[in-house]
Amino acid sequence: MSRSAPTPQGDGPHPPELRVSVTQIRRNLGTRLSVRRELEAEGLALALTDVAVVEGADLVFEGELESISEGVVLTGVISVPWVGACRRCLDDVSGVATVDVREVYETRPVDGETWPLVNDQIDIGPLIHDTALLALPLAPLCRDDCAGPAPEAFPATVEDDVPAGAEDGDEPEDDDAPGRDPRWAALDGLDL
Repeated sequence: MSRSAPTPQGDGPHPPELRVSVTQIRRNLGTRLSVRRELEAEGLALALTDVAVVEGADLVFEGELESISEGVVLTGVISVPWVGACRRCLDDVSGVATVDVREVYETRPVDGETWPLVNDQIDIGPLIHDTALLALPLAPLCRDDCAGPAPEAFPATVEDDVPAGAEDGDEPEDDDAPGRDPRWAALDGLDL
């Protein structure tokens, strides 16, 4: 298990390194190399959301490298295990997010567009780290039809069907319809 090293400016942890040698494929343009690497998730829990990467789990990259004139192209899939809370019922939920990646590593990288290739080695650690954070679902559900903790009192869906002949604003007469959420009662007085 590797520890994050401080950045040269000393302003926080640096994403972990995961170096891959590309010496063999750089000798012949168009040469390909299959790659599978794992990086242990460490410190990827975010304080602003209810979803986090599983601490200590393996973030997995599977794909290939292809040599080009100024560097290599990395193409593949990153798998990210995550845990969180269902947005409706707040039960624990987990899953694995998969993200397709295609990145260029060059000897003369363009800031924000390509990654550095130094001494015939690429570092895919920062790519996996950043992708893991971006892959997290924003509002996960435990299942597609989750109705929440009290579906009778607070339904997850609202029926907008107006019966034929009824005018806008008329309440449909349906004895089986769920009751209105009292939190919306203040809006009844608005005339739009």
